[in-house]
Amino acid sequence: MLPTILLHGALGSRAQLAPLAARLAPDRDAHPLELAGHGATALPSEGVLRVDRLAEAILVQMDGAGISTADFFGYSLGGYVALWLARHHPERVRRIVTLATKLHWTVGGASREVEMLDPATIRAKVPAFAERLAATHVAIGWEELLGATAEMMTWMGENAPLTEETLRAIRHPVRLIVGDRDATVSVEECVRARGWLADAELEVLPRTPHPFERVPIERLAASVHEFLSTDR
Repeated sequence: MLPTILLHGALGSRAQLAPLAARLAPDRDAHPLELAGHGATALPSEGVLRVDRLAEAILVQMDGAGISTADFFGYSLGGYVALWLARHHPERVRRIVTLATKLHWTVGGASREVEMLDPATIRAKVPAFAERLAATHVAIGWEELLGATAEMMTWMGENAPLTEETLRAIRHPVRLIVGDRDATVSVEECVRARGWLADAELEVLPRTPHPFERVPIERLAASVHEFLSTDR
């Protein structure tokens, strides 16, 4: 059985995926890894976040754990990183499950995402969330992480790393999962991406919004296990 790499979303950490890892553990060798700049992990040496640098840092962690090839689960940004790896390092990836991964980036869409990343607004309107971010992101500090994430999203809106052309080049089996109440990722953009990917399927979770903590974890774990257990 191949190891399963679990990748969290923007502003998350490996701890975010602990509930999923626990449910996969009896049957899969799950490895929750941390994206650069998040949690206790430093920014890339260039000091900025980019999808390719996040992906390369994951490869370094895989090498350190002696993992040459793996299955991947990625939530939100983590799914984007997994797909980038499949395109640029196909030999390191077997199968991919993404959850709530935004694959259609535009300048306007990125701007709307960035508006929600203002530290002063977060402190004033959702202080508990600010405290949680501060406790989680100890490597560079949560405010610096918000700034780096906002800058990355702005860049992605102008220079999307994954396009129709790059997605069509991915030959790996992929399952795209999205909630029908996700305000960040539309079912329609996932349908479009499924059509571009060579070997993809789509699963829509009913009554499910974007936050990982509100996803039906038992159903998610069953879906991930079933898809990654298929040998083809």
